[in-house]
Amino acid sequence: MRDVTETLLGFARTLRHAGVAASPERVQVMLQAAGELDVTNAADVYWAGRVTLCSEPDDLPTYDMAFAAYFGSDPGRPAQRPPGAPPQRVARLFETGGDGSEGPDRTDEQTTTASSAEVLRHRDMARLSAAERAELRRLVALLRPVTPDRVSRRSTSAHRGRVDVQRTVHAMLRSGGEVTRLAHRTRRRKPRRLVVLVDVSGSMRPYADALLRFGHVAVRCRPGNTEAFTIGTRLTRVTRQLRLRDPDQALTASSAAIPDWSGGTRLGEVLKAFLDRWGQRGTARQAVVVIFSDGWERGDAALLAEQMARLSRLARRVVWVNPHKGKAGFAPLTSGMAAALPYVDEFVAGHSLAALEQVATAVARP
Repeated sequence: MRDVTETLLGFARTLRHAGVAASPERVQVMLQAAGELDVTNAADVYWAGRVTLCSEPDDLPTYDMAFAAYFGSDPGRPAQRPPGAPPQRVARLFETGGDGSEGPDRTDEQTTTASSAEVLRHRDMARLSAAERAELRRLVALLRPVTPDRVSRRSTSAHRGRVDVQRTVHAMLRSGGEVTRLAHRTRRRKPRRLVVLVDVSGSMRPYADALLRFGHVAVRCRPGNTEAFTIGTRLTRVTRQLRLRDPDQALTASSAAIPDWSGGTRLGEVLKAFLDRWGQRGTARQAVVVIFSDGWERGDAALLAEQMARLSRLARRVVWVNPHKGKAGFAPLTSGMAAALPYVDEFVAGHSLAALEQVATAVARP
């Protein structure tokens, strides 16, 4: 029998990447609850996780989407258990008979689907079948790549912090000169800007769809705080197209706006165009910049190194995502990759769903 505990732990990990704070304590309680229920019943597993892993009402829609994507099951109608049949507990799945053979061979379609999703997390996106790509798209939509907050120059009223002299004096005047209470102010916190640059050249074609969907999720998470561009032989801003709610419509609109899809790569020239038009004016200033590219450069590698140095001075952090990094024997030997690496803060693989989860973690890292 399959390891049900590992399946449930994988589901909890998916929830955390989707934005639900499934703490280790809550996961432990969920495992205990599942041990008292029928794990072959989708409704039992659904409610065992929902009442233990969700800590606030905003978690419920995310939990429902994650459950449907991970288990491929609709928990809306509980499955009927045969009359008089005992519940199938977690421990029972690992019990064996007196002769050393396993207990009743009961097919658990829900666990099989979840295990398949766990295997899919580590599969190279370039080698997926059409059905696996459809499942990958559902799981990518659950990612939440949000940047950490930064301290703003502006301040706001607060219960504690430095004393707001002006508001305190005004309160004194209203009360006849008596100091009734001290007013306080503190610095505002704002989310740091996120900039996503996706290489859509021919060498990145097997990964471009999933990476643009990652950009769509990032833009949808914080529409006013995320910018998305495609890079190849020219720079194309696709932020407006990726703001569409439906991922398929967003990618269709983006592909229609990209004139250099599956073309060549001139990273140095395109990065210079981005910095001249957008980055220097504030888009990249103190932002988290994520570049999805394999580093193939048909232009001048020295120009790319110069522009990467310029970008590193503007941005708070530069994350470079290369799908080939996750393959055995990889070495950054291409001229473009070698020129860019000295100015990269984090070098991450982007070949699988698990790698994209690492990208989301790198984006959120303070």
